[in-house]
Amino acid sequence: MKSNANKISVVFVLVAAFVAIVSVVTMDAAFSSDTFDHLYLHIARDLVFIILTAFVLRYFIIKNDQRNRDTLRSLEERTKAIKQANERYDIVAKATSDTIWDWNIPTDHFEWNKGIFEIFGYGADDIENNSSWWFSKIHPQDSMRISVNLYAFLAQKSQNWQAEYRFLCKDGSYRYVLDRGFLVFGPDARPVRMIGAMQDVTRLKKEERRLKLLETVITNTLDSVLITDADNSRFPIPQIVFVNKAFANMTGFDELELLQMSPYQLYDLEENRSLLDELVLAIAQKKTAEMELKSARKDGARFWVRFSFVPVFDNEGEHTHWISIQRDVSKQKEQEKEREQLIRELSQNNKDLRQFSYITSHNLRAPISNLIGLLQLLEEEQIDNETVKLIVEGFSKSTHLLQETVNDLGKVVIIRDNPSIEKQLINPLESLNRVKMQIDNLINISEVNMELNFEPEVELYVNRAYFESILLNLLTNAVKYRNKKRPLKIVVSLRREEQFDRLSFADNGLGIDLEKHGSKVFGLYQRFHNLPDSKGLGLYLVKSQVESMGGRIEIASAVGCGTTFMIDFQRKL
Repeated sequence: MKSNANKISVVFVLVAAFVAIVSVVTMDAAFSSDTFDHLYLHIARDLVFIILTAFVLRYFIIKNDQRNRDTLRSLEERTKAIKQANERYDIVAKATSDTIWDWNIPTDHFEWNKGIFEIFGYGADDIENNSSWWFSKIHPQDSMRISVNLYAFLAQKSQNWQAEYRFLCKDGSYRYVLDRGFLVFGPDARPVRMIGAMQDVTRLKKEERRLKLLETVITNTLDSVLITDADNSRFPIPQIVFVNKAFANMTGFDELELLQMSPYQLYDLEENRSLLDELVLAIAQKKTAEMELKSARKDGARFWVRFSFVPVFDNEGEHTHWISIQRDVSKQKEQEKEREQLIRELSQNNKDLRQFSYITSHNLRAPISNLIGLLQLLEEEQIDNETVKLIVEGFSKSTHLLQETVNDLGKVVIIRDNPSIEKQLINPLESLNRVKMQIDNLINISEVNMELNFEPEVELYVNRAYFESILLNLLTNAVKYRNKKRPLKIVVSLRREEQFDRLSFADNGLGIDLEKHGSKVFGLYQRFHNLPDSKGLGLYLVKSQVESMGGRIEIASAVGCGTTFMIDFQRKL
């Protein structure tokens, strides 16, 4: 700038000197020669004046340039500050997900920032820059409340306004917003402008509702809930900070008393020493613990409590609390003791009954054999007295029935006394053929039509003797209880299911009324048809043998239509 001032000063000096010289020469032509000597003095005086004037001019030019530079620098700094402020405004608006709005109240003109597009999905053509458009997007259930709230605020001439409502998005959904506004007043103290920021709080509202629901559940659940802090420096188990009503009711303490205590003080230390040491160690290691302890109520009464202690961590992985869900299991513990006692008694009774069965079947065999031997001797004698003959025949029949009963009892005892028997893979078709050979005459006499539907290469993992006994009982029962009005048809199927092998045995015999006898079908000595040779033992033995091999049996039957047995056998692992 100084070089410019110097140039201007030099130009000024030259121009002024030129004008002065021209003026002197013009005056020289007009005046007489006696004044010529004074001209040089005038020229010198003018030059000095011009130079001094040039210096003064240069000084003011430099000062003016300095002011201009200062003004320019100030404008540049203000421009830079405004630009930075705008950038910060845009960044803050993006970072806070806020939608900024500016409302000129006298003209009812609205301006929105980019948030109205990015958050709510509107385009530039969708927006009307007036308050009516803003109010039209507020949820109908919130609109009246916000209108009254806002105009009451304007009337009160407060500066800060805040409201929460639902705002309509372009896609038709609503978002919860927290709207904060600042009121600007004119010279006459009337509101002229309002600037606000709408913050999307939809996620916060959902989380708030979720937490409220969880609080309601925790407060009203029948299970006892307590929460402790994470600091175990004062107590081995940290101090309680929250309990629900169920916990207070279970312990007999009120809430204020419990908030001054540690769960450690509620447990019976003498009975639970080792378990409490485990719990304290788990808490020190911030690990989940589950156990049953004997606890004490306020009145001193003892009760069993089953609970879990679970550590709670914040988003940064910092351990903040422990939460425990507890339940009074005193009744269950008593029931468990009663059940264990009952199991012991039943086991002893079963053992005694088994021993009795062994003794009975063993001790009765010899007397029965002796009786049968004596009866055989009597049969060789000629008995003329008809009364005595009838008595002997009745006695013989009863003795043989008693022998059969003892033999049946022996079979039942053998099966029941061997819950896990040896099993192997067998060919079921070969076993069925062996059984058919045993009762070949019975099958031929009864004219049985037998249909076999066996999947190829299916082997059963069973005890061979038990499996053939099952087939024998089912076959003889089918023949025994056939419907004599039609030919007997038996269909035996074997197919491989996903987890087991299913044997299906169906006949078209007399059938069973399951509504009447369903619960007794597989019972011991249960008879459903009045046949003289019916003992009611076969199905009981079948079920016992199936279950002893780890299988299960089901029945489907209807009177006059026949019966189907479905037997599932376990696969070899």
